[in-house]
Amino acid sequence: MAMRQPSVFVRSAALSNYAEVAAWAGLDPGAMLRRVGIDLRALTDPDVRIPTESVVDLLEMSAAQSGCESFGLRMAETRRLSDLGALSLLITHQPTMREALMSVVEHRGLLNPSLVIAVEEGAGVVVVREELLVTGRGAMRQSYELGIGVLFRMFRAVLGARWRPHSVNFAHGPPTDPTHHRRLFGAACEFDSAFYGLTCASADLQAPNPSADPALARFAADYVRTLPNAAPGSVDEDVRKAIVLLLADGQASIGQVAARLGLAERTLQRRLLAEGVDFSCLLNDIRRELAARYAANATLPLSHVAGMVGYSRQSSFSRWFAGEFGMTPTAWRRRGGD
Repeated sequence: MAMRQPSVFVRSAALSNYAEVAAWAGLDPGAMLRRVGIDLRALTDPDVRIPTESVVDLLEMSAAQSGCESFGLRMAETRRLSDLGALSLLITHQPTMREALMSVVEHRGLLNPSLVIAVEEGAGVVVVREELLVTGRGAMRQSYELGIGVLFRMFRAVLGARWRPHSVNFAHGPPTDPTHHRRLFGAACEFDSAFYGLTCASADLQAPNPSADPALARFAADYVRTLPNAAPGSVDEDVRKAIVLLLADGQASIGQVAARLGLAERTLQRRLLAEGVDFSCLLNDIRRELAARYAANATLPLSHVAGMVGYSRQSSFSRWFAGEFGMTPTAWRRRGGD
């Protein structure tokens, strides 16, 4: 049986620009919020705490009802760095893009506790991966496009409007009309990718930030540490995020997760036990969530889906999938991923 994860709450700043985009798309913003149970104050107060699942549902419902496939991306397009709240001050005054990015990684709980960010570097290229740990949700196209759009805008805010990534990657398929994506990302936009995120040159992370102020950076760091969600999460939460980052490399064993968290394997087992969590169940739950999410994209080869959830062989993945969902991935797709 899948382990039910408690609802995770995010600041209503996650809905910045929602009202404007909804009105442009012909929707009533207040009516849409009421449909998913979000307090209407979220449209005017950026610090209302709202369930992440409700935000995901709102964006998907808004895109479907308006027929605007780029709804989440349009919200991201007009985002400002200041929409990140106190974290924006810390980002603005870091000496390089690398420090700015790592500030986001360290304090991502202030943006969205469900957000997982990994920065991988090699051969002169940086890969920034994003994943969302939101249980019980299938397609989250709008949420991913909003998140990656905000990441792109952050790079631009630090490096300038002329900055260009090597690629902007989406694991879902392309929209019917990719005009808006091309206008924002140019030719760098890649769909049916093996991950969500972007890639850029390593040199971009070394570029000096002309807005940097060491004194303000120290002040911002001290202030951010006092905020709710700035402290490290539970062991359960940390393990979930580590599993997501290691799964695609087939390295999500408890020993490898413990090593990533800087713990001995027995120490991690003991801490999970204290929280009433079983590692094997946790791993399977996350694999199941991601498999359903990726397999829902009918244009993504199942061999790619298998690799993305930690299986080197598609046949092994298919056997596991059938055991979890009662049918093969191919049959599941034919039924519309229900």
